[in-house]
Order: sequence, then structure tokens, then C-alpha cells
Amino acid sequence: MSTPVLDVRGLAYAYPDGHQALYGVDLHVHPGERVALLGPNGAGKTTLVLHLNGILEAGAGSVRVSGLEMTKRNLADIRRRVGIVFQDPDDQLFMGTVGADVAFGPSNLGLRGAALDARVTAALEQVGMAEYADRPPHHLSFGQRRRVAVATVLAMEPDILVLDEPTANLDPASRRELADILRSLDVTVLMVTHDLPYALELCPRSVVLSDGSVVADGATYDLLTDTELMRAHRLELPWGFDPRTTGRPEPAPPRRGPDGLVDSTATRPSQGD
Repeated sequence: MSTPVLDVRGLAYAYPDGHQALYGVDLHVHPGERVALLGPNGAGKTTLVLHLNGILEAGAGSVRVSGLEMTKRNLADIRRRVGIVFQDPDDQLFMGTVGADVAFGPSNLGLRGAALDARVTAALEQVGMAEYADRPPHHLSFGQRRRVAVATVLAMEPDILVLDEPTANLDPASRRELADILRSLDVTVLMVTHDLPYALELCPRSVVLSDGSVVADGATYDLLTDTELMRAHRLELPWGFDPRTTGRPEPAPPRRGPDGLVDSTATRPSQGD
């Protein structure tokens, strides 16, 4: 049995103005999975992500990361384990050079000298940006800055990589290059995206969040070809894109409960849940 990298149970949250954003969310992501988190605007996706490293504190329910409960005592360790790559890479790049940006996190953990240099080089090599270590980030293209932002997180050696709209503002070539990088990484991935073809390409499993609740959890292909589900939760495929004509991608692994066992009773909730 594997310990889930993410184990979210009954998570509920209301903002100070009284807006209820999450209603009893359950989400389990196991080591090695690549999972897409889908849903319309306002579904609660960002609110959920902000609970994964303690930026927001649960109103009810619990969040565990690699077995660690989300508490003040565990917060620093959890924030190392959950690497969030924001939609705008400029939110993460603020040092004078690419190398300094990638070194920032590990150096705050106490890494120094040759060990720090090796960590930075390894992270940049993973995203194909090692030759740009001495360049100022603002001299790079948007796609290159996105890859450096990924490297800043990889340098922390996280248990899970959380990507917020990774394809936003990328041209087709940069989009493909990022996909190649993500496929090559030996890390668990949770990808928040409106880019449904990208979800199908990279994530065998998807979870649909709508109005603060999980309404579907299963193979990405099955969810994207469920016309009723898609219509009910304001999910639309790009014009001309039909998953049925692209061929079914690699099968999703069996759904597992928080104990790591295959959940043979799990079914997609009915519409309106």
C-alpha cells in the first residue's frame, strides 16, 4: 500500500465575506500519478490549491501531504514537498539571474557550495535551461521563463508538482516542449488546467471540481467523452477537437482510496451532486 502524496478529506472552506468555496472535497493522489484538476471558472480550483501548502487554512476537513498533517509544526516541510508553479512565471522569478532564482529555495533550506550548485544545475538540466543560468530572467521568452519557474520548484525536490494553467500564454512550440519536459519528470503531478486536450495528452486521470465539490473522478478520456457531464459543468472542448478521433491515450491507473487500495466501489457521482 502506498501513502498518498495528497490526501484531502472532507475539505470545506468559506472566505471571510461568507462565500463558501469548497464543500467537503475528497482528493487522493498517489506517487507517480499525473492528475488533471478540471472545472469551470469559480469552481474552487485555486482555493483547493492554496490549501495544499497551507496558504489557506481549512475550515473543516483535513489535508495530508506524504502522511504529514497540515499543521503549523509541519508547514515548512510540507511547503518543500508541494511545489506550486504559478500561472505567471514572473510571480516566481525575482533574482538577477536564472541560476540565482533556482538557487533561492534550496539555499533557504541551508544548502551551500557544491551541493547547491549541483542542485541548481540538475534542476535546470531537467527543463533544458542549463545554458541560461547566468542570464537575467527578464531577457528570456515567456516559454523559457515558464520552464525556469518549473526549475525553481524542482530544485526543492518536491513530492508533488502542482501546475496552475501551465499552457497559458504559450505558443504551440513552447506548449509541446513543456509537455515533453513534464513527461520526462519522475515526479507526481497535479495539473490545474482549462486546456482539455493538454489534460488528455498528459494526465491519464482527471478530477472535475464544480461549485466547490468533486463531481467526477476517473480516466480523462472517459470524462471528456461524457457529453452530459461536460455540458452540466461548463466544460467545452476546443472547436474541431474530438478525443474519440485522437485515439484513447494510456489507460488511467485504477482509482485508489487514501489507504492505497484499489477502490472497486468508486463510481462517478450523478449529475447534480
